[in-house]
Amino acid sequence: MSDSETLKPAGARRTRGAQTAGPEAQQNLLRAADELFYREGVRAVGVDTVVERAGVNKMSLYRQFSSKDELVLAYLERKDEQFFDYVEKSFAKHPGEPARQLQQYFDDLAVRASIDDYRGCPFVNVSVEFPDAAHPARQFVFGNKERLMARLLELATAAGANDPAELANGLGLMIEGVYAASQTYGPGCGPILVAPKVAAQLIASACGESTAR
Repeated sequence: MSDSETLKPAGARRTRGAQTAGPEAQQNLLRAADELFYREGVRAVGVDTVVERAGVNKMSLYRQFSSKDELVLAYLERKDEQFFDYVEKSFAKHPGEPARQLQQYFDDLAVRASIDDYRGCPFVNVSVEFPDAAHPARQFVFGNKERLMARLLELATAAGANDPAELANGLGLMIEGVYAASQTYGPGCGPILVAPKVAAQLIASACGESTAR
C-alpha cells in the first residue's frame, strides 16, 4: 500500500488476534505507530504492520484514520505533544531565569541524545522521508520547528541577549546538529557531549553573563 492510499473498508481482511474497537483501538494504533514509525521510519512501515502490532483489525484502522497519511499526521501530533512537554519540563527547572533555562535544555538534550536506542528527532526523520515541501507531514514539521524557534526567541529576549534572534538561531542550529550527530556519530558521541559547553559560551556571549552549570 502506498503512503497516501486510502484504506477501503470493503473486503478488508481481519488480522488475527485481539479485535479491539473504538477509543481503545485508536490509542493502540497510535502507540504502535509511535514505536514503529520512530524506530524504523514512516515509509518502511506498512499499515499491516501497524495493525498487527496494535492488535486491531483493518476495519478498526479505517474507522479511525482514512489513510496512512492521516495516521502519520496523528503520529506527528502525538510526537509534538511529547516534545513540547519535554521542552517545557526542561525550562521549568529554572523558573524566571531564561538564560539558565536555555542552558538546561542543552544539558537535558545531551543526556537524551546519549541513550543507546535514540533515533534522533522524529520531525527531522519525517522531513527526510517526504521530499515534497507541500506534503502535510512536511508542513507539520515546519510548524513544529517554528514553534520551537519562537520559544527560543522568547527566552533569548527575556535573557537580555544583545541580538535575541541571532542567539535563538544559533541555538536552533546547535539543536539540529545534536540530532544529526546522534545518528551519524552515534548516541553519546563527542559532538553531543560538548554541545552544552558550546551553548553556554553562546548564551554568555550574547547575554553578557555566565550561565552557572
